[in-house]
Amino acid sequence: MTSAPTPVVGLRREREVLTVALMTGRHVVIEGPPGTGKSTLLRSIARDTGQEVVFVEGNAELTPARLVGQFDPSQVLAEGYKPDNFVDGPLLTAMRGGGLLYLEELNRVPEETLNVLITVLTEGEIAVPRLGTVHAGKDFRLIAAMNPFDAVGTARVSQAIADRMCRVVLGYQDEDGERVITGSVSGLTGQWVNLSVALTRATREHRDVRMGSSVRGAIDLALVLTGLAELRGETQPGRETARDAAYAALSGRIRITDGVDRTAESVIDELLEELWPADVPEPSSDEDRADAEGKGDSPAGSSPPGFQPRTRPGREQAARTQGRQQLAQQHPAFEDVSPELGELDPDAFDAAVARDPEAAAALLADMAVATDVQLRTEARRLAGRVFIQLGRVGPAKARGTRRLGPSTRLDGDLDLDRTLERWQPGSSRVPAADDIVTRTWTAHRRAVCLVVDISGSMQGLAVALAAVAAAGVIVANETGPPKLQPSVLAFSAGVKVLQAQGVRRPPEELLSDLVALRGHGTTDLASGLREASRQLAGAVADERMVVLLSDCLHTAGEEPASALAGIDRLHVLVPLGGAEAETAAAALAARGGGRAQTVMRLAEVAPALTRILA
Repeated sequence: MTSAPTPVVGLRREREVLTVALMTGRHVVIEGPPGTGKSTLLRSIARDTGQEVVFVEGNAELTPARLVGQFDPSQVLAEGYKPDNFVDGPLLTAMRGGGLLYLEELNRVPEETLNVLITVLTEGEIAVPRLGTVHAGKDFRLIAAMNPFDAVGTARVSQAIADRMCRVVLGYQDEDGERVITGSVSGLTGQWVNLSVALTRATREHRDVRMGSSVRGAIDLALVLTGLAELRGETQPGRETARDAAYAALSGRIRITDGVDRTAESVIDELLEELWPADVPEPSSDEDRADAEGKGDSPAGSSPPGFQPRTRPGREQAARTQGRQQLAQQHPAFEDVSPELGELDPDAFDAAVARDPEAAAALLADMAVATDVQLRTEARRLAGRVFIQLGRVGPAKARGTRRLGPSTRLDGDLDLDRTLERWQPGSSRVPAADDIVTRTWTAHRRAVCLVVDISGSMQGLAVALAAVAAAGVIVANETGPPKLQPSVLAFSAGVKVLQAQGVRRPPEELLSDLVALRGHGTTDLASGLREASRQLAGAVADERMVVLLSDCLHTAGEEPASALAGIDRLHVLVPLGGAEAETAAAALAARGGGRAQTVMRLAEVAPALTRILA
């Protein structure tokens, strides 16, 4: 019994264009990422027209002989080169039968094999040595498919081939369409199909993902999720079951952006936390879910109750990346600074800084997470230099604090008590020079950890203020006598160590990484402070200080004040302020023995850091 053909969902315009192209004798290349329905669309059209489809997989092993065909060696040895001894390849099979030759992965086929097609596409015939000329039937068409986003094992298709074919580009269906596809193939319906589709689609938009999963991932996820829950005896799949199923169905389909140090599993964890936060109860029944969510709050077919992305109270969820149109709407100087795709004009940016430093810095921070990959790379490189320069106006000249303390350098006043303790009077030993302890002015060794909030509220100018503050801490540390290298952390739902305590990274590189980070979902401030305490624990210092850049509005984890153990002093800088943020920051800083200050402009960062670090 044959299974029913997979339905074509959406793609109306693409179907019409492809149908007309084939009717008018055109050859076509279909471009699109995996799972967009390229082969499904073609097979559907072939069924409607009654044409045969000859399938051939394009790869590096597809030689001209395998595509065209060849003489049977054993028959040639026995009878010589006779037409009856020739075994047609897929190309000649489709040409003689007037069918459709479907060539997958066109950009993986060797150039010498593709060159065989040039005469076929132009003249509708091919000359085969020792066989003669083979003419194509009037309904013969070549339909090629390729994924232009895959760079591994691919090559550029020559202009000679591209000039002889029409091009149809397919994109992913909308969310409703992908739910229909997933339900049709998997045979499932309801909330778990919705969750599977939502999580799969989110992988394509994540800032650290070069290529996300196709709808095939959603199909696999829905099947594995429900099957795993049944195996484990769960009436409804639990959150841990969803995570295990997502690892299996999606991790192998996700390609992390080059240079990003994280795993596909960590991306899935982050996205699952947004769609199904850990502190949201697992739905137990349709009635309970309806009561919890309220009826009519969501459009039909939306993500299931309990699986909505979480945001901070009163704040919108920030976009993971920003397109050129969005950047142009938010920043008037954008089109001057980046007039073309992938271009960043340093002179135009310097002019923007001269006109309005805050606006220019906010633009640079947002360009560091642009969808335009080349622009994003150039912006991050420029950010490392620019924010270091802006940070140099900070507390670079501040003197380190000094205090009276014990010393064995034989200068200052005699510390009689400590001298007697070292000499141990009554012993027969003659006091030595190093038994004498004095009290003199000594430098106060202080270990500093910079903790930066990168959650959804940190965008634009807020990120720029954080970068300038980070640069100020780094620059202040590198001036004057040798000091302990500060640790630098970034946190949202998790914590990322940008610079470990006592380990120096090039400042430009560190800041470039910092402005490229954006967190989403929950904000676990306590985990950031605990990691800061762990970083400071190994430092040999008189004081262990944390400088926190955050609005202090935590949405996950324990109370931040419970994570201050091991931190001698906590200072808070609040980017852009706000009554709720300033109140929370002042309370937390008071518990940490420090002060909270609001910074609204770049010029306010330097004085604030000077008061903290001097």
